[in-house]
Amino acid sequence: MSPPDESPRRPERGDDEEGRMRVRVIAEAGSNHCGRLDLALALVDAAADAGADAVKFQLFRAARLYPREAGRAEYLGDPADIADIVAALELPEAWLGPLAGRARERGLDLLVTPFDERSADLVDPFVAAFKMASYELTHHPLLRHVAGKGKPVILSTGAATIDEAADALAALRAAGAPHVTLLQCTAAYPARLDALEVGAMAELRERLGVPVGLSDHSLDPVIAPVAAVALGARVIEKHFTLDRGLDGPDHRFALEPGDLARMVSAVRDAERAVGTGRKRVHADERELRDFTRRTVFALREVRPGEVLRAEDLAVLRRGAHPMGLPPSAIAGLPGRRARRRLAAHEPVAAGDVA
Repeated sequence: MSPPDESPRRPERGDDEEGRMRVRVIAEAGSNHCGRLDLALALVDAAADAGADAVKFQLFRAARLYPREAGRAEYLGDPADIADIVAALELPEAWLGPLAGRARERGLDLLVTPFDERSADLVDPFVAAFKMASYELTHHPLLRHVAGKGKPVILSTGAATIDEAADALAALRAAGAPHVTLLQCTAAYPARLDALEVGAMAELRERLGVPVGLSDHSLDPVIAPVAAVALGARVIEKHFTLDRGLDGPDHRFALEPGDLARMVSAVRDAERAVGTGRKRVHADERELRDFTRRTVFALREVRPGEVLRAEDLAVLRRGAHPMGLPPSAIAGLPGRRARRRLAAHEPVAAGDVA
């Protein structure tokens, strides 16, 4: 199977013409394809329609994830053995080409999370970066294998300590990963808002010196992503599905297409509100800055050579008048002589006094 052409690249944060930082939104389709290629392609379309930057699937094989008779996963509420559940969710390797082609047609980056070395090799020709799952954070052999591909790595940190995240980062860097982003994540499905700890992005960024983001498993489409943008997220990842009523373990905590679009819109609005990160006078403020800035005014007519008194002067908003001396200058004016006639309610400029 031949790899796709280079996927169109979305702007990274800080790329826009005004210096605003842009968050990359990953629509996580995961295993919500229900074993049908037509649904998988429809998920790509839904991600594009919602305005996401990338759509992500997962490539794994149950035999390389769990031993036989691994037991039940209580949170799923399914009496079947977890290995059997996972086997039913496997994505066929033959889908990689069609998914990459559809993503390229729709202007999306394709990401496919590999869960073993062979899957990473299969995924490599079709992706420009690797997104790694939280549960593989301590699987350093896999992390090193992926890092050896020389592509950026995005790693979720669900159910991990800061020290485990640091060890994973060191393994990735030592193996050649050129760029690593760590995502705060709470490994609960769905995750309660109280458990999200979005603010932990700051610790990841400050202690480990990497860009950060959020992999959000909460049911709310707006709160956590907007909070993450405000706290400097570079990436937002969110599970989605075509219909929460479909069979499969991951549909119930995923967003449906309408809510995914709402989330992307909220992220873009939050980006605009966060802005460039620089304290400056914005163009939208210029008129009121000029109109309301205070300056020193003469309160009465002052003749040339006349000595100024404190009661002759006031600090007022300039309105449509030209700017005179700043308010800080008023204390030094009493006792000085006027060099020219000053009309009542005229700004006092530096050259107007001796």
